[in-house]
Amino acid sequence: MKFGGSSVADTDMIRRVAGRIAAAAEEGSRVVVTLSAMGSTTDHLVSLASEISGAPIPREMDMLLSTGERISCALAAMALGDLGHRARSFTGSQAGIRTDGNHTTARIESINPERLVQALDDGLVVLVAGFQGVSSDRDVTTLGRGGSDTTAVALAAALGAEVCEIYSDVTGVFTADPRVVPSARKLPRLSHEEMLEMAAMGSRVLALRAVEFARNHGVTLHVRSSARAEEGTWITEETPDMEQAIVSGIAHKSDEAKVTISGIADKPGVAAAIMTSLADALVNVDTIIQNVSADGLADLSFTVPLDQLPTAQAALEGLDGEFGYESLSSDDQIGKVTLVGAGMKSNPGVAATMFRTLAAEDINIQMIDTSNIRITVVINRREVERAVRVLHDAFDLAAEASRRADV
Repeated sequence: MKFGGSSVADTDMIRRVAGRIAAAAEEGSRVVVTLSAMGSTTDHLVSLASEISGAPIPREMDMLLSTGERISCALAAMALGDLGHRARSFTGSQAGIRTDGNHTTARIESINPERLVQALDDGLVVLVAGFQGVSSDRDVTTLGRGGSDTTAVALAAALGAEVCEIYSDVTGVFTADPRVVPSARKLPRLSHEEMLEMAAMGSRVLALRAVEFARNHGVTLHVRSSARAEEGTWITEETPDMEQAIVSGIAHKSDEAKVTISGIADKPGVAAAIMTSLADALVNVDTIIQNVSADGLADLSFTVPLDQLPTAQAALEGLDGEFGYESLSSDDQIGKVTLVGAGMKSNPGVAATMFRTLAAEDINIQMIDTSNIRITVVINRREVERAVRVLHDAFDLAAEASRRADV
């Protein structure tokens, strides 16, 4: 069971979470819980660091930020004790979570859950501080954004858990963002691949790395509300009936930018030099398009997160002397809309319907990217929410979600 910061925002909410945990234990389950820091604790700690230093040392940031989750776990263990349940809290290090040495963005390398298993065998409820681990140099590390989700899924894999339940302030994964599409409906289930595409393309319900871990290790996820007892969305390995629904949901992003390099030499090694320069600058490049060569020259366009645009521009300007290009331009007013569905693999015409729907709304498509279960279009940021709404209606996703729930 994993509870996010909004579910443990204050002591009253921690008591309510303890009640949910106690109920699961009383049903006979061996329970392991991962908790995030309380409410805005992490933001407060980051603010303190910025008041102290203009360039906080990454190692010390990890020491600082890892405290928030430990507070939540200790308080929850106390609350469970008052409810008559023996509980024990563990730091990431004590739980056997070994990571690489990249401070603030560490990745889990292995887990030795020996202490957790012993505590479970002793009849204890186990609470593990999320978002953290320890490097081979025995330094505290943190896992970056969404790290508590990743901790929970990794522990579920290491312990062979029946399910990893992710509790938050939403009741599940919806066909679209309900704030944009009021008629959006909760999806009863998705495949790992579908959830992976939705997380990568803008859905904020689950962290991308957590979904990757779940897919790679076959962990069943259940995304549900911490305030309501109803079932949420089950995320599992793909089953044949999942292909019956052509489109499962729509994800969107409004914080993207497009970069275009015009007049580059159309020869081997140029694209590699461009992408290597961006990778060295730690820029995350997405949708990439190179046009057909004309007179030995080509144009290359790609998208990057909006906040990484200045870094990308600086990295590319340094390449002008290496191989030359005619111009470098950018557009910081773009967004992305993505259709996701396992049924796309066996149902032609999805792209045609998508493009026809957008054309009818006079929404211009600037770039297109696809996988076997996803179609993404790059459009003007001002048009993103309208595009999500008309596509949700065009594919009748509210009705489709209701049909799935009845199956």
